[in-house]
Amino acid sequence: MSEPNLADLDALAARFAEAAIPATEWTHHAHLTVGCWHVARFGPAAALERLRAGIRRLNAAHGTIDSDTRGYHETITRAFVHLLDAFLRGRPEGEALAVSVAALLASPLAAREVMLRHYSKATLFSVAARRGWVEPDLEPLP
Repeated sequence: MSEPNLADLDALAARFAEAAIPATEWTHHAHLTVGCWHVARFGPAAALERLRAGIRRLNAAHGTIDSDTRGYHETITRAFVHLLDAFLRGRPEGEALAVSVAALLASPLAAREVMLRHYSKATLFSVAARRGWVEPDLEPLP
């Protein structure tokens, strides 16, 4: 989704809520888009709760078992909600969500390795980080 519009965003969010996004479409950019939509609509705390449940539901629909090495990752989800909230707060007031999402997807925040600015691989990919919240060990989140 390179140039999303509000209808595209709403449709993706609805498919996420229904666990109806095929695994082939559940890309890093789709994760970010869904996350941004949720943070914009519900605020970070409620978005985190909805995203936790939705990702787990979608994983189950894809046959992905949440384990110590695959599936839902609490630290990544929570850190991204924090980063997305900071990103959205930095956008111009009144900016259309589709414009914000397009800017997000074109920003350094969309890099797959962005978490490695904040976390060492050993910390980020630990069982503790997957199962619960772990503070960054390299650079604090903004």
